[in-house]
Amino acid sequence: MPLAFTAFRDKINPLLAATFLLTATTLESAQAQLGEPEKDELTFGFIKLTDMAPIAIAYENGYFEDEGLYVAIEAQANWKVLLDGVIDGQLDGAHMLAGQPLAATIGYGTEAHIVTPFSMDLNGNGITVSEGVWAEMKKNIPHSDDKPIHPISANALKPVVKSYRDAGKPFNMGMVFPVSTHNYELRYWLAAGGIHPGYYAPHKGDTSGQIQAEALLSVTPPPQMPATLEAGTIYGYCVGEPWNQQAVFKGIGVPVITDYEIWKNNPEKVFGMTKAFTDAYPNTTIRIVKALLRAAKWLDENENGNRHEAVDILSRPEYVGADREVIANSMTGTFEYEKGDKREVPDFNVFFRYNATYPYYSDAVWYLTQMRRWGQIAEPKSDAWYLETAKKVYAPHIYRAAAESLIEDGLMSAKDFVDFESETGFKPPQGEFIDGYVFDGTKPNAYLEQFPIGLKGDTVL
Repeated sequence: MPLAFTAFRDKINPLLAATFLLTATTLESAQAQLGEPEKDELTFGFIKLTDMAPIAIAYENGYFEDEGLYVAIEAQANWKVLLDGVIDGQLDGAHMLAGQPLAATIGYGTEAHIVTPFSMDLNGNGITVSEGVWAEMKKNIPHSDDKPIHPISANALKPVVKSYRDAGKPFNMGMVFPVSTHNYELRYWLAAGGIHPGYYAPHKGDTSGQIQAEALLSVTPPPQMPATLEAGTIYGYCVGEPWNQQAVFKGIGVPVITDYEIWKNNPEKVFGMTKAFTDAYPNTTIRIVKALLRAAKWLDENENGNRHEAVDILSRPEYVGADREVIANSMTGTFEYEKGDKREVPDFNVFFRYNATYPYYSDAVWYLTQMRRWGQIAEPKSDAWYLETAKKVYAPHIYRAAAESLIEDGLMSAKDFVDFESETGFKPPQGEFIDGYVFDGTKPNAYLEQFPIGLKGDTVL
């Protein structure tokens, strides 16, 4: 649980502490009786991944309509199309990569002020390699009862990558978008195993992300990952479900690690809207978050008791459109690595418990540190800059207004949420990473200094 504000404040510098105090005006606004939606006909976008579930459930269970919102939900071709749709107003909001609102707001790639008042889930991704690569990796992995011991370090992949490079073959891997969680998780795992995933240098016009790389990472849309792997264009990838389990189902690849094992209970997708939208339609925005909160709770309640019904919904072609069996593998609390090696992973997908929906500033800071680590943020930044940027994008005051309205409606209780009076927006220091390094969101530059691979301090490529 988050530390009490007074205790936590004493451990950080006064500049940071001051920013945690929500203004009285914001709180009064959050606690005011919610008015009617200013805009009631809305269109939301998503990518065909199981973690879009809160949007589908809010629609199917009538939670949007309960808020007076009439919503159309449209699958998008890829993450860039989705982001452009939100920016140009074709979409009122969308299921987004957590890095997208941050990158847009700081002007990396497309520039626009995007905000998120709602974090959609924890965990949910995996790293898969081809059957051929897996056969070589297995030689470097300890086993117990004829099964690989997890978590599997990229140390097991390092000699395989070296053999490809020695033979003059690039070791190609896929991720879904340059500012995706998947990109950062894949890079984190590779670097923790001593494999350099490469740098970006946007100030030099190089956005390939392959400077000094030992493994070459490039973009592949999530639904195309298995086919691209099967074709031999890439030798592995990081993606959300169901596209890791699809590789197992088709017998073309083996997931070697989940993001839960890279960083336990890591933040994943967010719901993003333009700042202009949230400013113009504050009641609508709060009502959207209310509906999504109800959906998230439904997905996790009764110890995931509603997940089978959710799988039926997500398997429909208008949503994820994958085989029910494939989606159920992860959504119902299990995960299959090699064919037949199915293990219990009850928290593979988390939508509500552990305060999964709260937009923590520290989550935003972690993504920004990874942008800096790999060169997407080319110049050094102060700790205060990281916090200020997080506050521009993550909107806990909107979340609080939605939560308090749900409590007032009698649909949820205070125990469902963080303690809003003491919440700082920063989780306590987190140490459950595969490499053992500790992340303290109030000290981003000190965090970066820990890594042997990655930019830090005043380093500029």
